Amino acid sequence: MERKKYSSYAEIERDLEILKLEKEINYQKLVLSFQKTKESITPQNIVNGFISSYTGYVKKSFPEILQSILPFIINWFINRKRGD
Repeated sequence: MERKKYSSYAEIERDLEILKLEKEINYQKLVLSFQKTKESITPQNIVNGFISSYTGYVKKSFPEILQSILPFIINWFINRKRGD
């Protein structure tokens, strides 16, 4: 990185002020990011995220689950009626 050459103290002060403001902006961004992360890590949000991730999986595999369970349910009903 090339060194900047200053011709007056006013230029140095201006650049220092810019750097100070950039530092404050980055600090506030960090604070905001931390607050958003803290708000998102609640038991309710964790459970909702867990449920939503498995909801899609269950919806996709529901026909396969139903095909594997349906014969057992039918046999249970058939055997239940024979026992009466």
